[in-house]
Amino acid sequence: MKFICLTVLIISGATDSRSEDHNFVRPADPVFALAGEDVILPCSVKFNLNPVDTRVEWFRSDRNDSELVHLYEDHDDRNTNQSQSYRGRTKLNHEELQKGNVSLKLSSVQASDEGRYKCSIQSEYRSIETTVNFTVGVVGRPPVITVDGFDYIGLLRLQCESEGWYPEPVLEWMLTETTFLSSETAETRRNENGFSVKHTVTVYEKHRKIHCRIRLKNHKLETLIITSSNMFQLWRKSAIQFPVIVVLGGFNVVLIAVIIHKYIGHRKLKTENRKIHHELDELLQSQKIPKVITHLETDMGE
Repeated sequence: MKFICLTVLIISGATDSRSEDHNFVRPADPVFALAGEDVILPCSVKFNLNPVDTRVEWFRSDRNDSELVHLYEDHDDRNTNQSQSYRGRTKLNHEELQKGNVSLKLSSVQASDEGRYKCSIQSEYRSIETTVNFTVGVVGRPPVITVDGFDYIGLLRLQCESEGWYPEPVLEWMLTETTFLSSETAETRRNENGFSVKHTVTVYEKHRKIHCRIRLKNHKLETLIITSSNMFQLWRKSAIQFPVIVVLGGFNVVLIAVIIHKYIGHRKLKTENRKIHHELDELLQSQKIPKVITHLETDMGE
């Protein structure tokens, strides 16, 4: 008889384990919210619950101490041992519990709230649990478009960049809501302030309005640059004039270098001549020459 009971329990446990996923109504995507927003961590079962004998526990399963987030037991919330960081920020809708909905509302989301949560339901006849992955996002700075350069046929190269995003956002170049341009270069970096992105694109004269949009889930920031024919003509003239300016500039540099060299040589020669004259003056003013002249005059008198 004991063997039969044990077999029934094992089969029952295996059945509950296999049917666990079928008991829950799972969200379509991982849960995402921006810092500062309120969020609902979903947890619903496909059967009714008796509020009197049901125990619902939410805790962090990605931490070693299984940090308690919220506890419902004996027909009321029991949050004496609730983690300090969640105090006053969690709420379980008791009216929905009877319908099998034990989703948890988390207010004023913080970056530290990101992680893996476990929803555990214990009733008179069963004990099941499921996991909810939660990501906290941060919207960065509005994108900035700058002119990165142009080529010799008049095509314009634009650069769009932004920083301070989490997780990594998507950067899109657009002409309209349905017409996109492919980025030529794409750079993504991450530091303590989040992700920064920088993309470049080449546009033609026919492209009058170019949008740069950065998207994080359903959150978007966008900026616009408007070009004109005069701008492209100016850039074409600059592209033609630039090589001429470079050549003339190089010639002027060489000419100035020659003039400076000659000037330095002239100054050096002038300095040497001044030094020679100074030495001659000192020699003439010395006493050696008058003594020689006096001696000669004496000999001639004799």
